[in-house]
Amino acid sequence: MDKCEYKKFYETVGNLNGWDFSKLQVLSDEPKWDFYDEVKRRAQTTDILLDIGTGGGEKILTIAPSLEFTVGIDLSHAMIQVAKENLKKSNLPNVRFLHMSSDKIEFPANFFDVVSSRHAPFNAKEVARVLKTDGLFLTQQVSEADKLNIKTAFKRGQSFSEKDGVSKERYVWELKKAGFSNVQSFENNVSEYYQRTEDLIFLLQHTPIIPNFGMEPEDYSRLTAFIESNRTEKGICTNSKRFLIIAKK
Repeated sequence: MDKCEYKKFYETVGNLNGWDFSKLQVLSDEPKWDFYDEVKRRAQTTDILLDIGTGGGEKILTIAPSLEFTVGIDLSHAMIQVAKENLKKSNLPNVRFLHMSSDKIEFPANFFDVVSSRHAPFNAKEVARVLKTDGLFLTQQVSEADKLNIKTAFKRGQSFSEKDGVSKERYVWELKKAGFSNVQSFENNVSEYYQRTEDLIFLLQHTPIIPNFGMEPEDYSRLTAFIESNRTEKGICTNSKRFLIIAKK
């Protein structure tokens, strides 16, 4: 899925369901890190933070009290509306949500102390431009081997034909080229257990894991076969593979 396809998918699905995955019943092994805990741990109370692809803003609102000021931007008009509604409920005075592309961040150079991006595209040059000297950029992204048994069962999927680790290496290279002096990367692969068939179907309908899920005649027979082959006492098993990059300007 290229950037244009991602933008179209993201805006469409955001308008349809608000990206609300909160009701899914999923068990997971303990990951090595929690992304926004990492952001909070590495930021200072005097820092100004930019969150790229902020969605409904729920995660940023939980850590905003420990920061001087926070800005969340997102491609989806619908998600920014949701984020603004969540902000009203929170009564936090130090947060703003804006509709904005990560390819053109409408802030001055050297404005932010920390920039974060979770599961969202980013432009390394723009991130470097708006970060102060010695500023930090943290991003968590989905690895090519994520949900590998699902994509194998459907014989297609997001990054299915790509070698695992390619996107991580590309991001690291782009960040170094943009001027980041210290770029570290980490990987995490854990098992996930979807408790109900409807939880798995929701995931496939509302993410790009299997492009156009349900549109091919064989999709539901493949889904049935996958569930039967991967059902365990804990639930329907797949994997969640992520990588974390921490870069210092």
